[in-house]
Amino acid sequence: MPCDPHASRVTGAGAGKPRRDAARAGFGAVGPGYPPRVTSTTSQQELFRFLEDRFACALACTECARECALRASLAEPRGDTDQERVRRQGIMCAEVCDATCRVLSEENSVGEGVEDAIRAQLEYCRAVSLESAHVFDARSGAEETAAACRACARACSDFLATLN
Repeated sequence: MPCDPHASRVTGAGAGKPRRDAARAGFGAVGPGYPPRVTSTTSQQELFRFLEDRFACALACTECARECALRASLAEPRGDTDQERVRRQGIMCAEVCDATCRVLSEENSVGEGVEDAIRAQLEYCRAVSLESAHVFDARSGAEETAAACRACARACSDFLATLN
């Protein structure tokens, strides 16, 4: 089942150069309120923007996973090769998008390894989503699924830009 970004708190897991200091200020380790050492309005705005971008990406991944799972369920499992390709692509995209949403929704400890893992997951999700969009473009009635895949790929690209 696709992850629900509303179900868990989306928190900073390392960010790009302008946001890195704000996100690494211990956001995951504090209680209510702002992270320690994030006192300037600019730092707070950068942190809020980072969290909003992360949430938007998780939401796009959830929507893509939902659409792809639906598309896969509509394809005949023992049909022609094209039907089987659509079904397998839908399942793969749903699983990758769900995993990406889970990574983005977790409260991670901050570190270079975590940031690299998030970046790798986003890049993989973007690639699979674009590939899926191309597969679904060839199918009549799959326009909505292809659009969700493209929106997911775009959200992954946008969030990757904040990490750079």
